[in-house]
Amino acid sequence: MKLLVLGATGRTGRELLAGALRQGHEVTALARDPSRLTVHDDRLRVCAGSAADPDTVDKAVAGQDAVLCALGPTSARELVHSELMRASVSALLGAMERHGVRRLILLSALGVGESARDAPRIPRFAFGTILRQVGKDKERAEDAVHASHLEWTILYPPALTNGPATGGYRHGESLKLSGSPKISRADVAQLMLAQLTDDRYVRKGAIVGP
Repeated sequence: MKLLVLGATGRTGRELLAGALRQGHEVTALARDPSRLTVHDDRLRVCAGSAADPDTVDKAVAGQDAVLCALGPTSARELVHSELMRASVSALLGAMERHGVRRLILLSALGVGESARDAPRIPRFAFGTILRQVGKDKERAEDAVHASHLEWTILYPPALTNGPATGGYRHGESLKLSGSPKISRADVAQLMLAQLTDDRYVRKGAIVGP
């Protein structure tokens, strides 16, 4: 498949890139700073620019089969004043509709939106306090995704680690987790890529956990 990855220079985005290339996909990585990309491959095309810029996103989306979005805040300032997801998703949805790209797999976080009802106390507390703005930004972006005509899937993982892929994770539309659960970015990337050929969560959200 031809895939566009947003957030490709982030820690989860890097796992997505590596996994997609291992699976033989042709990948376009949209990055504000392409020099931060650590993967180099003949099947990797790099598009420099902001995921919030409609013209840049439109060019990156053209010709793709699916989009995987692993965008997230990258600085302390964005934790407090983040509007990254709302701006980026607005540009992305318009471009996907124009170019007829139907499949979108979006990474969110446990404790955001409808996932809050299944989230343990710690993530719910975090998105009600220090991560309040990040949560609001994600929720507004997700509202726009829900209202679109795309074949979207939103994944809600708990705290992310840099551990290896284990394949030993659980997922479901409702998934009870306790304490302070964690999952590796590699496992989350693996599940995101699996959605390309799995329709059980089309137009649905799914929680993933250990």
